[in-house]
Order: sequence, then C-alpha cells, then structure tokens
Amino acid sequence: MLNTLAAIFAKIILSGVALLMLTACSPQYDWRQIQGEGAPFSIAMPAKPTTFSRQIDLHGTVVRMTMTAAEIGNNTFAIGTAELPDAIQAQRSLQAMQTALVNNIAGTIRQQKVSLLPRSTQSQTGAIAITEIEAVSANQQAIAGQPRILYARFAADDKRIYQLVATGPEQSMTRDLALHFFTSFRLN
Repeated sequence: MLNTLAAIFAKIILSGVALLMLTACSPQYDWRQIQGEGAPFSIAMPAKPTTFSRQIDLHGTVVRMTMTAAEIGNNTFAIGTAELPDAIQAQRSLQAMQTALVNNIAGTIRQQKVSLLPRSTQSQTGAIAITEIEAVSANQQAIAGQPRILYARFAADDKRIYQLVATGPEQSMTRDLALHFFTSFRLN
C-alpha cells in the first residue's frame, strides 16, 4: 500500500515538474485585436506586430502587399493584404500566393480544404471562400531540429486579397494555436 501511494505521489510530483518546465519554455502570448492599415479587417495578434509593405509579383501582376506580423519565439503569425486591378485577377492570385509560401519552406502540402467566412453585416452577400492549407517543410528548412509547419488561409474579397499565415517548429506551432489566430480574422 505504501509503495502504491509513493508511486502515485512520485507521478504527481513528476507531472508537476514537467508542467513547470513546459510553462517556463513556452512563449507568452499576449493576444490583442488589431485593425488593418488601409485594409478593412481586424485580427488578433499574439504580440505587438510590425507592419511593412513591399512589391510582389502575383501571377504576372505586380502589387504592393502590406504585411502585419508578430513573432513569439520561433513562431510567426502574419497577415498580408493587397488590392488587385479587378476581382478576377484577385481570385487568380490566390494560387500564386499559396505556391510561393509552400516553396519558401521547400514544403509539401499535407491537407487542403475550402470553407466559408461570413462577411460583415454591412456586406450585400453572405460569405467568401477561404482556402486553407497545412504544409510541412523539407529537412533543410527545419527549425531547432524540427520540421517547419505552415498553416495558411487565402481569400479574395472583390479586388482585395488576404493571406493569413501561422508558421513555426511543428511541436510549438500547433493546429489549435493557428486556429485561434485564424478564427479571430474579421472583415470590416
């Protein structure tokens, strides 16, 4: 009986120590709602974000993309947005953005799905299509010995495109963490 109690007590202590070690090693997420700069959206970021713009080529059309990103440890959360000349080019550019992101990590897509995002109450139509992917990097793109995982969502609303990215080492960038980021996205 004493041996059983001692074993249970030891397991409780070891579990507590493991929990303390995990807590000490995990980054602190200070989620805050931010508004898009020049684009009609809001999203929760896990830290104070940085915003920058640069020219990119999307399927033969050069546009200025504005990126807002925050890093916590080796995890990066970002939203990019740009406006194309028309809605048709915006839709066509989504595949180019997806391909570029996966190529950036020398990755392979594990999963892909399409879902609907409700628009704001001010919009005339009900929802926009969102393509979501999960990709994993090749070994040469590993972070701290772990494969890089990439969760991304792509959407076009009329002429404006949106790219949401959550990426980091596979063990620290969990699907739940990415989902928390993604589900905070709102069109204004």
